[in-house]
Amino acid sequence: MGFGVRSWGYLILVGAVTASVVPAAQASEEESSTKSYWLHMNSTPTTSEMITAEASRRSYVVLNAWETDLAAKFKAANPKIQTFVYKDLSSTRSYACSNGVDETDLPTGVGYCAADPSWFLLDSQGQRFEYDGYEGHWQMDVGNTDYQNAWADNVIASSRGAFDGVFMDNALFACDTYHDGVCPASYPTDEAMRDAYRSMLANTRQKFVDAGLKTVANMSNARLHDGAWDSYVEYLDGGFDEWWLTFNDNDLLSEYPQGWSRQVAEIAANEAKGKITWVQPHHSGAEQPFRYAFASYLLAAGSHAAISEIQETDRYDNASVWRPEYDWNLGAATGPYFSVASNVFQRDFVCGTVIVNANKTGSSAVNVRLADAHTNEKGSTVHSVSLPGTTGTVLRKGC
Repeated sequence: MGFGVRSWGYLILVGAVTASVVPAAQASEEESSTKSYWLHMNSTPTTSEMITAEASRRSYVVLNAWETDLAAKFKAANPKIQTFVYKDLSSTRSYACSNGVDETDLPTGVGYCAADPSWFLLDSQGQRFEYDGYEGHWQMDVGNTDYQNAWADNVIASSRGAFDGVFMDNALFACDTYHDGVCPASYPTDEAMRDAYRSMLANTRQKFVDAGLKTVANMSNARLHDGAWDSYVEYLDGGFDEWWLTFNDNDLLSEYPQGWSRQVAEIAANEAKGKITWVQPHHSGAEQPFRYAFASYLLAAGSHAAISEIQETDRYDNASVWRPEYDWNLGAATGPYFSVASNVFQRDFVCGTVIVNANKTGSSAVNVRLADAHTNEKGSTVHSVSLPGTTGTVLRKGC
C-alpha cells in the first residue's frame, strides 16, 4: 500500500503464512457471527446515513490521520466499533513536505523533511530507494533503532485519544519489494529484511501497549515465507492479508504447500492467540469466488477474524457490499474443521455446516453426504453436496 496525503494513502501487495491444521482447542463455543471491516482510506465523502449504517455492522474501520472527526462520529454511532489510523511502516513521503516543513497529519510515522538522512535505505551505489510506481514514496530503514523510536513516538502522539489502534501498512517480507531484483545494501537477503521488520515490531511493541493502541499490520505475501506470519504477529495485535484466496474471478488459490491452508491458518493461528485477522478476497461479486472465500473464512473464524471483499484493487472508498449471508446465524461451532476427502474440508455448527473443496479450479467434483437435511444458498433442501475444485458452500439447518 502507499497512501498519500488527503487522497490515496497506500500501496498493496499480493498474496500471503504458515501452519496447516486447525488445533482442536480452537473449537468455538460462541455463536457463529460474521465480522467485517471498512478500509476507508481514500478520504471519499461520507454521509451520516453511511456512518450510522456501517458503524452498526462493521467491527473495524480504518481511516486517515486527518480524519479524527470521522473516527469520533463512528464511535458515537457505535461505541463498540474499533477505529484504526493508517500509517505506513516502510516509507516517508516527499510530496507531504513543502518549503522544508512536513504536513501535520501524515500517512507515515516520520516526515520526509524531518527524517534523519541515515534513516533512508540505500542501494549498493548509495542511492535512496523510491518505490517503483509510487512517486514520492521513499523506503526507510526499519532496522534503525532511532527510526523505530521516532516512528512509534510520532504515531502514538498523534493517534492516542483519537483512534483505538494503528493499521501498519507494508510489513514486508522480501528485500526487493517495490524495486524488483534490487535489495538494499543493509539487507541483501529476504531473511535479513525480515529480521529488520521483526526488530521494529518487537522494539516498539511496548510503546503501543502502554499507549492503549492496538496494532494490525498488512502482511500480504506472508504465505510465501515459512513462519513469516506468526513471527510478525508475535509483536502485534493482528494481521491483514490484502490478497486472500481469490485474486480475481478466475484466479482462486487452491491447496499446495504455499496455498490455501496457509491463508486459512492465518485466521486459525490468530484466533488461538485471541488476535485480530482481516482477510480481503478480490473478485467482482461472482458467486464462485465469493462462496469459496466466505466458506473458507468460516472454517477457521472465531470471535476476532473479519472479512471484507474488494471488487477493484486499491479502491478503498465506500464500504464493501454487505452480504445477506453475513447475517446468517449458524450457531456455535461444534469443533474445528476437518478433512472429509483429499483437500476437502468441513466444519460443523449447531445450526449449519460449511464445506470447502480446495483442489484446483476445474478439478472433478467431490460429493459430501450430510448427517442431516440442510438448506443451501438457493433455499433448496439438500442431503448432500457436490463441490468442484475451489468452491465452497455454507448450509443451514433448523435449530
